[in-house]
Amino acid sequence: MSATTALKVRTGRSIWQGTPVPALHKVTLRRDTTTDVLVVGAGISGALVAEALTDAGLKVLIVDKGAPLAGATSASTALLQYEIDVPLCRLKGMIGRDRALRLWRRSRMALDALRERTERLGINAGCQLRQSLYVEGNLLDADGLELEARERREAGFEVELLGAREVHRRFGIARRAGILTSGALSADPRRLAAGYLRQAIAGGARLCAAAEVISVEPGKQVQARLANGVVIRAHHLVFATGYEIAHGVPRKGHRIVSTWAIATRPQRALSLDCLVWEAANPYLYLRPGPGGRIICGGEDEAFQDPAHRDALLPQKTAALERQLTRLLPGVQARAEYAWAGSFGTSPSGAPSMGSVPGMPGCHAVLGYGGNGITFAMAAAQVLRASLTGGRDADADLFSFRRQWPGT
Repeated sequence: MSATTALKVRTGRSIWQGTPVPALHKVTLRRDTTTDVLVVGAGISGALVAEALTDAGLKVLIVDKGAPLAGATSASTALLQYEIDVPLCRLKGMIGRDRALRLWRRSRMALDALRERTERLGINAGCQLRQSLYVEGNLLDADGLELEARERREAGFEVELLGAREVHRRFGIARRAGILTSGALSADPRRLAAGYLRQAIAGGARLCAAAEVISVEPGKQVQARLANGVVIRAHHLVFATGYEIAHGVPRKGHRIVSTWAIATRPQRALSLDCLVWEAANPYLYLRPGPGGRIICGGEDEAFQDPAHRDALLPQKTAALERQLTRLLPGVQARAEYAWAGSFGTSPSGAPSMGSVPGMPGCHAVLGYGGNGITFAMAAAQVLRASLTGGRDADADLFSFRRQWPGT
């Protein structure tokens, strides 16, 4: 019995698995122990949270039932941008204007903070500043993009609305209008997570792999029991288990879907220098990758059965190759890497994070939507404030107690 739902979160071989990551110092727990904070999960969310809490002076222990960085982090395509899955012009009607603006602005702040902190800590994760191009699709046509650009400008975001001819001239994408923004990032998600884990360990955090939490007793002092019988007592426990949701954590309308991605062979001449994604549902997205490759993902489907998802990998790989060719004629779309994974969505595109109702001392991070890494930084900030006696000004946006229409 595990404290989280069991889920095979990925299959195939992602491009990031071909890049070695320096070994992380790990400890083995053979006897009961105590700590200020127990972080369950050693992916990108757990790494960012652990580093923030360690930096705040807390004693942190990180455990993972498998190897660090072996879960959904290795399947991420790492298009790091502030735009969330639901367009601003539509989100206002779902959750209200003020909350929609706050959510978009906080996403921008979190992305800026991630870039600045990564630079300050000297983490080498292949981070590159990029522009982001949002092209018309079945969710927003050219007129819809014009409305979206106007909404973003009124909210204080700097955007450039491009007609179809200009998009084709500058980016080689035919028959699509688009919104161009700046300040996005591309990165290697495994190296990014490893860098933050190393920083946390250097600050005094302990990392224990192959340590499965099988039960949790909430309370003033949380008790977590591992599969080997060791009991960990902590003032706070943070579930950062990605799409393997902990038992007792409200899902608030979140659901797990399946997604697929490819990385092409190196291009003879790669002109793509920005992130591209469609105003569509489901949407195609692509970015420059290591070694002159293009990383492309999408074809999402609303089921989570890993066996069914994995069986579709050859078919979905071929579909992504075709879509990439249609979007960028002339590219070498043949996949060198192909992988599938589980992916979380929410009606508003927003994550949930903070204290878990009915579980004293327990907190969780559900960084769902296309901004998982960006919102993981927001979670690190929110939890740092909460666990050190403060309060983040936007914590209510992500609270498990907050119920928006449609959630």
